[in-house]
Amino acid sequence: MLTFIKEIFTWWNNQTLGTRISTLLFGKFVGKDHLGNKYYQDKKNRRWVIYSGEIEATKIPQEWFSWIHHINNKIEKTHTLEKYDWQKKHVPNQTGTNKAYNPNKNKNATKKKYSTWKH
Repeated sequence: MLTFIKEIFTWWNNQTLGTRISTLLFGKFVGKDHLGNKYYQDKKNRRWVIYSGEIEATKIPQEWFSWIHHINNKIEKTHTLEKYDWQKKHVPNQTGTNKAYNPNKNKNATKKKYSTWKH
């Protein structure tokens, strides 16, 4: 019940009521990525994503980014991208979280690199 109320009044959590209705009526499920996002397409070749959790555009991995933007490439059919051991997994934008990059976490950054003026 709470999820349904969130769909009516908020757009930043998962999907809106209008998106749910149009997905049920016109959407054809295409696939799902490792983050839990679901991808749909209609007969007019319009494409959209239903995000898992909070809506954040950086949550779309590389293999689905090209599909949703109609960019043809060799992974268009399978949506699987062969990655090497040294490649990192896709991570959404971490700004505003505890995992965000902070140069001041470095121990050497706590030392002043300048001297202040004295009056």
